[in-house]
Amino acid sequence: MGERQHTPAGAAGRAPSADRPEQIRNVVLVGHSGAGKTTIAETLALATGAINRAGRVQDGTTVSDYDEIEHRTQRSVQLSLVPLEHAGFKINLLDTPGYADFTGELRAGLRAADAALFVVPANEPIDGATRGLWDECAAVNMPRALLVTKLDAPQADFAATVERCREAFAPESPDSVLPLYLPLRWGDLGPDGERHVSGLVGLLSRHSYDYASGKRIERDIDAELAAEVDPAREQLIEAVITESEDESLMDRYLGGEAIDTKTVIDDLESAVARGHFHPVLAAMPPAEGSREGLGTAELLELITSAFPSPVEHPMPVPDGETGLACDPEGPLAAQVLKVTSDPYVGRLTLCRIFSGTLRPDGQVHVGEVDERVGALSSPFGKTLRPVAQAVAGDIVCVAKLSHGATEDTLSQPGRLVGLGHWDLPEPLLPVAITAHSKADEDKLSQALGRLCAEDPTLRLEQNQETHQLVLWCLGEAHADVLLDRLRGRFGVQIDTVDYVVPFRETIAAPTTARGRHVKQSGGHGQYAICEIQVEPLPTGSGFEFVDKVVGGAVPRQFIPSVEKGVRAQLARGVAAGFPVVDVRVTLLDGKAHSVDSSDAAFQTAGALALREAATGNVRLLEPVAEVHVLVPDDYVGNVLSDLSGRRGRVLGTEPVGSGGRTVVHAEVPELEIVRYAVDLRSLSHGGGSFTRAYARHEPLPESIATKVFKAAEK
Repeated sequence: MGERQHTPAGAAGRAPSADRPEQIRNVVLVGHSGAGKTTIAETLALATGAINRAGRVQDGTTVSDYDEIEHRTQRSVQLSLVPLEHAGFKINLLDTPGYADFTGELRAGLRAADAALFVVPANEPIDGATRGLWDECAAVNMPRALLVTKLDAPQADFAATVERCREAFAPESPDSVLPLYLPLRWGDLGPDGERHVSGLVGLLSRHSYDYASGKRIERDIDAELAAEVDPAREQLIEAVITESEDESLMDRYLGGEAIDTKTVIDDLESAVARGHFHPVLAAMPPAEGSREGLGTAELLELITSAFPSPVEHPMPVPDGETGLACDPEGPLAAQVLKVTSDPYVGRLTLCRIFSGTLRPDGQVHVGEVDERVGALSSPFGKTLRPVAQAVAGDIVCVAKLSHGATEDTLSQPGRLVGLGHWDLPEPLLPVAITAHSKADEDKLSQALGRLCAEDPTLRLEQNQETHQLVLWCLGEAHADVLLDRLRGRFGVQIDTVDYVVPFRETIAAPTTARGRHVKQSGGHGQYAICEIQVEPLPTGSGFEFVDKVVGGAVPRQFIPSVEKGVRAQLARGVAAGFPVVDVRVTLLDGKAHSVDSSDAAFQTAGALALREAATGNVRLLEPVAEVHVLVPDDYVGNVLSDLSGRRGRVLGTEPVGSGGRTVVHAEVPELEIVRYAVDLRSLSHGGGSFTRAYARHEPLPESIATKVFKAAEK
């Protein structure tokens, strides 16, 4: 993360503040990469005066001016907070990455928010990942609205986009997804022969809103436009009344009574806040020289009037926890949304306050320790703007909090609270790394520790069988960002190497062998000879050592030495460097010297005997994973065919819920799914996910085993 700058309190771009939770709206922006989430955040920041027309606050920071990696790749890779003020409300916009590799950042945004705004381009289909996120929000009854963007893009069609949203997000209750406004095309014909979108018409107000001049001009609609608008208006009113908590309202409506607009609007806002109705709006960035983009005022009105305050949204409190509410006077309960580090400011912790009030210099319990809170600030791009306190419902940045990782809870000492964890995807793409030099090796451990604290979707493994250091990531882009941060932020040069699948070795057939370790170089020599029989055991049997020595050919004190040497060689492998499993080694005979025999000599002889027995007699075993693939029904055939091509055994399929998705159960060799996290995303157009778990080891086909042996020889 780049250098943080500080804006003095009271300067232009001062931090928005709220004294009560009722004044706060926490809204997460959800949508695939390129949908226009950051553009919407900048448009709202401009309309509310948070930035100037050049898109900057006084010190030159932009809304998205957050991470150098984002500037270089032109892609959001982390959660960013955009705090705004409008009509007496503080609005915390949580701009999330749209790329699947950064789902961890998105999940943190979902935990912090009280409502979700799904950003949908008017010229693109709705991808499977966005549908999955909608279902996640529905599972916790999070209020949702939809915002259609890119209305002037080629092939953009607002009406068709609304229908796609109804089919994708509410197939069983399509009238719970309806537009509040319709875009209007006014003005001169463009180069494409069409008039561009420059206004909206409100279905409930029956007023038009003209943005062509750069300002919002409200007018009554004429008879011709009314004839076009009224059918959609009636559909909207009926849908809202259906969701009304006033059961008599539907009877009055069906009886022909005209329901006044204020009653409909009140019921609409209530239905949105309860997560029962999902309005569709439209928006476009402002024209050059203007502060107000099309649909900006309408969107801000929806956020402040219909989206719930933190008081109305249920808290993520585990079962058994009592006495907590979104109350500034209550006990402190805050959760770490993300941790970052800055070379100039140090460690920064972004927190959502669920209960109580967080103040600078106060004591909190975080992780396993009590710690003093540092300065509080409201982040805006690279700028940190000081705040005096953060009340329940707010989101704030804490400086130099030494302990606590993402998902940890901050509570007051003596009144410990656990807010639990949110669901995170399992990282399934392995990236093996090594330090470039000894100096890098010394810095690597600390750097990886800090990265793991910042990113809960990163899993670090030191594989005991392959001796590789492996970063388990969500995808290639996730891996690239992690390696970039290691090199750029922490100054650690890293080399990536091929990931080694943890094969195992076993003996193919019973055999006998002799290990001879005899050396004489002056003084005490080394003398040990042993004869062993090696035979395979059934899968999962492990290792057995049997002593059948007679007549003291191997002195009793050296028999454990032979076993120790054999076990050490089993761990090192005998052919390709993988551990040897499922064998029985029987010590049959041997020879010793009264002076030169020793524990070390018989360990070496035992190892040599095992290696001799394994010559040309080794079979490789490969790990097999139990895989469960969740995909939209349209891609089940592709997945089944692909798994068969990976030597997989399909065990069955079953539908999941009513959302048109299926789980495919299969067993697949791990060698074939090293990059499945990437391949499945391409195969299912971003709509698929999978889990895997180790099942067992099975014999590796001879043709593949030969390649592994040749690679080991090199």
